[in-house]
Amino acid sequence: MSSNGASYTLPARYYLDPELFRKDLETFFLNHWIVAGRTEEIPRVGDYFLRDVAGESIIVVRESKDSIRAFYNVCRHRGTQICDQREGNCGGRFVCPYHGWSYGLDGALLGAPHMDAATFRRDEFPLHKVAADVWDGHIFLNLSQGEPLPLDEQLGDLVKKFAPWQMGELHRRHRIVYDLKANWKLIVANYNECLHCPLVHPALNRLTDYLGADNEAPKSNYIGGYMGFRPGMETMTFDGQRRREYLPGLNSHERQQVQYYAIYPNFLLSLSPDYMLTHILWPRAVDRTEIICEFHFRDGEAEVNDAVEFWDCINREDWKIVEASQAGISSRSYRPGPYSPREVLLAGFDQEVLRRHGSGISRGANDREFVE
Repeated sequence: MSSNGASYTLPARYYLDPELFRKDLETFFLNHWIVAGRTEEIPRVGDYFLRDVAGESIIVVRESKDSIRAFYNVCRHRGTQICDQREGNCGGRFVCPYHGWSYGLDGALLGAPHMDAATFRRDEFPLHKVAADVWDGHIFLNLSQGEPLPLDEQLGDLVKKFAPWQMGELHRRHRIVYDLKANWKLIVANYNECLHCPLVHPALNRLTDYLGADNEAPKSNYIGGYMGFRPGMETMTFDGQRRREYLPGLNSHERQQVQYYAIYPNFLLSLSPDYMLTHILWPRAVDRTEIICEFHFRDGEAEVNDAVEFWDCINREDWKIVEASQAGISSRSYRPGPYSPREVLLAGFDQEVLRRHGSGISRGANDREFVE
């Protein structure tokens, strides 16, 4: 915050420094609930998938109809990774390929060949657990040491706010994976403002007024708000015309909105009146981020390509400009610049980054003036 009250962007090191990137991973991804996928990805008992979270390989498995578990992908014998396939069905147990130690879907050690039966206690060597919980079809993980705060506490008002969309009843119909040469924080920031829409997204700007966002005050765990459609527009496609039924739980006001929320650290949730779009961010390096983009619809909807083609176009426009931001910030000439009064969400996100890094509050445009 400068002496005249203006907020400034972060210094370049928050997007370029490998040490600060590792701090991002520790404070946001290893000590926070993060979204990992959808329950429909593992519909049967024994179905599992792997996720790479800040360099840790995690197994997410369906233990029973109503229970999903998560474990570090590390055998308790000599540390070998147990699963090497990204997804599959384990047939009721996980077996280490090195020496055959086997584990149940609850993580308990079932078999340990060649161990001394008189002295060895299997109950002392279960798989190391990772906290797992579900919000309306979204699977969340928490790698914190000890008992994490409940997921509902991190989500706060969002649980009630988005209940009408009945997200758990929607099904994935399409997935696109993008690989960006940009720091993950720039993607979060770009997602939460539309001042760039007239220049970067002319197709999107025809559907919603770029100055028409109704945003919440920034929260410690998320930022976002909604935008209303321009007259004659009904959904987010190139022509704005709806070819699907409204989601059944929405009232007349919600049918006229698109919700955009960034749920820290890695979940970008976009809710249209007739479908759900999600982006899951996986930072791979200080200047590289993998993005999993998925489209979710009600059962029986035949037309989905209009939404997919529209957002793939918008996404590629975003990714191009975000990579240009990363490249510009890498210049020796870069200095933090002032946010406009319409970029409050971005300033709020930056302050959360500084808080979690244990840094002081930014004071001015010159990088040397930032107190940490």
